[in-house]
Amino acid sequence: MNIDLRSDTFTKPSPAMLEAMFTARVGDDVFGEDPTVNDLESLAANMFQMEEALFCPSGTMTNQIAIKCHTQPGQEVICEKLSHVYIYEGGGIAFNSNCQVKTIEGDQGRITSNNVKAAINPDDVHKASTGLVSLENTANRGGGSCYDFEEILKIKECCLENKLPLHLDGARLWNAMVAKGENAKQYGEVFDSISICLSKGLGTPVGSLLLGKKDFIKKARRIRKVFGGGMRQAGYLAAAGIYALENNIQRLEQDHRHTKQIAAALSKKDFVGTILPVETNILIFELKGRFTAKDFEMELAKSGIYTIAISPTQIRMVTHLDVTEQMITQLISFIEAL
Repeated sequence: MNIDLRSDTFTKPSPAMLEAMFTARVGDDVFGEDPTVNDLESLAANMFQMEEALFCPSGTMTNQIAIKCHTQPGQEVICEKLSHVYIYEGGGIAFNSNCQVKTIEGDQGRITSNNVKAAINPDDVHKASTGLVSLENTANRGGGSCYDFEEILKIKECCLENKLPLHLDGARLWNAMVAKGENAKQYGEVFDSISICLSKGLGTPVGSLLLGKKDFIKKARRIRKVFGGGMRQAGYLAAAGIYALENNIQRLEQDHRHTKQIAAALSKKDFVGTILPVETNILIFELKGRFTAKDFEMELAKSGIYTIAISPTQIRMVTHLDVTEQMITQLISFIEAL
């Protein structure tokens, strides 16, 4: 029995999700005539109480569309130095929006309002004008860490004072909301745009959504077309998204519990160094002594347990809906025997 912990993007549709996909009503979404896509966009917008949503193939696309919508060429985007929009989107901020980035060294991928205030450039012809602040919740490279919502409110206040839009890369926002007991409406009231991913912990095969005001989404739809993201009978994919939003959110608690169980087993081993605090479904830990990260990755792979070395000393594991209780028991037994 293989156990794939490389990412929660490895999930596969359940039989019930596949049935929803097979029976979806479809049309041409580029013409705005796919009823299931329209239903998904309305469902998501209503959840966050934002005006509209746009269905896209990936979270990278929704982030990059948002950044291009919010900024002008030559401006600067503020984000944490480990942000997905900065290190994992192929240089898209520069390539797509012709903007540069000011990175902040935060705490487990999170920044504060004081960080943002210090990073905003003055009105000086020698400096790029600050155009956007982008947050990531949960923070992937922060070990799935969650923002304190009160700090988000302070960052929003800073953005309002400086007339800056605030974007959220919410690829794993559902995990944060479940872990912190928050709701979508809270986020919809604060952010100017939100990217949410359906193909990670929620288990769909493809798709992310971008949410914002009506005029923003109209502009985003045009940019999606320019980026090549217009899809035709996309309702087969959107049906999976509807199923996920209606059935797969609260079950994320199980993934969080599994991650904590793995962390507890690792904490007892002499070859494990620092383990980042576990809040959601991502576990990042250091190897020392007899294992490098790559050695450890290869040792587990021999037994069909797949992880990923994200640095010479760090391993990342990500739990998801295809990781069962039996798999966690097997993994912990393997760790204990090392």
